[in-house]
Amino acid sequence: HSVSRASPNLTFVPACLPPDPMEVEELQQFVSNSKRLFVMTGAGISTESGIPDYRSEGVGLYARTDRRPVQHAEFVRSASARQRYWARNFVGWPQFSSHQPNKAHLVLRDWEKLGKLHWLVTQNVDALHTKAGSQRMTELHGCTHRVFCLACGDQMLRSELQEHFEALNPTWKAEAFGVAPDGDVFLTDEQVRSFRVPACRKCGGILKPDVTFFGDTVSQEKVKFVHQRLAESDSMLVAGSSMQVYSGYRFALAAREKKLPIAVLNIGPTRLDHFASLKLNSRCGELLPLIV
Repeated sequence: HSVSRASPNLTFVPACLPPDPMEVEELQQFVSNSKRLFVMTGAGISTESGIPDYRSEGVGLYARTDRRPVQHAEFVRSASARQRYWARNFVGWPQFSSHQPNKAHLVLRDWEKLGKLHWLVTQNVDALHTKAGSQRMTELHGCTHRVFCLACGDQMLRSELQEHFEALNPTWKAEAFGVAPDGDVFLTDEQVRSFRVPACRKCGGILKPDVTFFGDTVSQEKVKFVHQRLAESDSMLVAGSSMQVYSGYRFALAAREKKLPIAVLNIGPTRLDHFASLKLNSRCGELLPLIV
């Protein structure tokens, strides 16, 4: 495998034991038996790249703070909510966008090249699978690297929007207090108050990241497409997800209905544990590179 030489960032990774050789053998057998493997990844695959998740015990955002992610309805309804969101996002973007894929992302990219991986669905919005080179992939919840207008649908790169922010706020400065999983940071209301947010360059509408916020739903078209890819597959591997969010969990339920073998690689319990064929409690970036 071609893998990153950089050592993993374990700040946001829960403690766990090294992979058990027996478990490595079981996962090896599972992957070897798969001809059309369907893989679903979650935040736990990106924690080793230094991006925190929400739910991990002790180190996730929910465990460390009382902060909660922005809700879709609030973002659409409230100009001050949008101002707060974009001010935090503006400060956090340089660091968030600089995160690089870790060994787990690169292994899945290699499996695709070798024809082992039929389709990859990620619940993450960090673009790390794209940076790794994965192509047979669906970003279930979108991607923070793209922005679109809620009124006319015009799209732009998030990096381009950063330049608009800088032009509108030449003297605005804020120091961040901790980073959140979706790329924003913690700022005080006082810091946010004078931050200016650009409107759509074409119609003056509201700009929003191309991301499914909490309280919003994944499009039926995308759900149908993923179900089609799952129908073509012969097994399912879940990597780095507790599958607490229904938008991803529904595909595990569909796999169970089709009687597909399901392997789960995640530190801590998941919603699939009672019906998975195989459950492994290891770091994705430590275990996946051992599979050939």
